[in-house]
Parts: sequence; structure tokens; C-alpha cells
Amino acid sequence: MAQIDILVGTVYGAAMLVAETLSDHLQANGHVCQIFEEAELGDIDASRFFLVITATTGQGDIPPNLEPFACALTDRAPYMKGWRYALIAMGDSSYEHFCGAGRRLDGLLQELAAEALVPRLEIDATVEDEPEVAALAWLKTWEYKL
Repeated sequence: MAQIDILVGTVYGAAMLVAETLSDHLQANGHVCQIFEEAELGDIDASRFFLVITATTGQGDIPPNLEPFACALTDRAPYMKGWRYALIAMGDSSYEHFCGAGRRLDGLLQELAAEALVPRLEIDATVEDEPEVAALAWLKTWEYKL
């Protein structure tokens, strides 16, 4: 089974709830998961699959607790060929920069040659009252690839 690092960018806790829900499901299916709420690039092992779950703040900004990871990607620009990931972007479509943090991170990871296992999931708070339900349904469509 897969070893999975889950990086969470959260402000009010919804992204953490999604991370915990997915981690519980994955572990119940035999995977080993580790959740990072204060992730740094050095915490992530290239041999492990990683899942990024991030809210969006302000003008499409990355939450402060995930900013060190994002800054390291930008500043160091590590070559990430062989790294595999999936990403959930959370936001509110009534704002101009809907899911901006997730879109920015996804683009950056792809520029660095990391491989997105599946297309990014965008969860709209104006549509989904329970983002963890939408995220779990999405996960169940591709977890067999792990």
C-alpha cells in the first residue's frame, strides 16, 4: 500500500477536516498517511505520494501555515521529476481569486516537473456545505492508482 504525505493549508479548519477525512479513509484501506499542518519542503519525501489540500485566503493567497512550503518551491525551484501528487483547492466562487492558492501551487508543482496523478479538485464553498464529502467522492474515483 502507499505511503502518503498530506499537506494542509488551512485558516478556519475546513481544509483540515477534509485532510482528516481522507486520511481516515486511506488508512482504513491499508495506506499509511501523515498529515502536515506546518509543512516544509524538507518534510516531504520524493518516494512518497503527496496530497495537497489548501484553502484560499485574501486575494488568492496561500494560507500562512503552507507558505513556507510554497516559498521553498519558488525560491529553491527543486527538480521534482518522479514526485507524484494530487491537489484539492478550496475557495468561494463569489470572490475574484477563486481557488487561487490551489491553482498557484498546482501550476508551480507542474513547472517543477512533479506529476499530477489526477486533475485538481476545486471545491466551491458556495456549492458544497460539506467539502469533505465532495473530496472523499473524488478520492474514491482514483485511489486505486496509488
